[in-house]
Amino acid sequence: MKPCIVWQTDFSLDWPFVATMKGVCKQIDDTLDIIDSSHTIAKFNVLEASQQLDYVEPFYPKGTIYVSVVDPGVGTSRKASVARLKDGNYVVTPDNGTLTHLYYHVGIDEIREIDSSLRYQGTENVSVFHGRDIFAYVAAKLASQQINYEQVGETYPLDDIVLLDYQYLQTYVTTSEIDGIVSNVSDPFGSIVFNVLTDDFKKVGYQEGDMVRITLSYQDKKYFDEDVLYEKSFGFVNIGEPILFNASSNYMSLGLNQGSFKDKYHVHAGMDYKVHISKASNL
Repeated sequence: MKPCIVWQTDFSLDWPFVATMKGVCKQIDDTLDIIDSSHTIAKFNVLEASQQLDYVEPFYPKGTIYVSVVDPGVGTSRKASVARLKDGNYVVTPDNGTLTHLYYHVGIDEIREIDSSLRYQGTENVSVFHGRDIFAYVAAKLASQQINYEQVGETYPLDDIVLLDYQYLQTYVTTSEIDGIVSNVSDPFGSIVFNVLTDDFKKVGYQEGDMVRITLSYQDKKYFDEDVLYEKSFGFVNIGEPILFNASSNYMSLGLNQGSFKDKYHVHAGMDYKVHISKASNL
């Protein structure tokens, strides 16, 4: 059985780039199973690409080929790569930080730089669409079993993999408080996600039904500082009120019941968007 190809890009579906990549795959093998994960990753946001890969990767059969193209360095000396994960899946991607979460959470068994000869013929003079000309082409060749992993290109040291700052993943946990960052704001309903694992949050001793103090700041200026209910889902608070909950990604998330927290408070993701979690102020 041929592995499926799972795609994510920052291309959007408002122009024909995604369809063009799929066309390359279908030319190579029209029986390939091609599945869209997301094409609305924030432009050039490698951190979000890394997180999205980490979220979707466990839910597909082993041997799946993931293609991630968020590539602000397209056409430069950054490596085009195929990583073999320790769980048997593969990621075809520019090596620009996209592999960060999988590197720490799943592990990378081996990585190869795609040989320059492996590209869609007739595009040799194009340097701005490697998603079509290299990544889609190589993924299709692998999925159709026209080449094997060893034929992708030469291996290079795992220590050379480009990784984002570990602070994107790390939180600072004490006996009662947690410091982290807003790591993701891509939820179409407007909830935001912290780099705080649900397990770490529970280790501090918080339980569903507790009120928790959430302080959000940007460059040391607070823009949200309230006690928020921690519960299973949105329906435990009134419409428009904030709720802290376990996101499906196993990270802590903050949202509004039938509203967009991101839009109301103009939240973005990144190292400068801090979160401090502590006991409610009335405790």
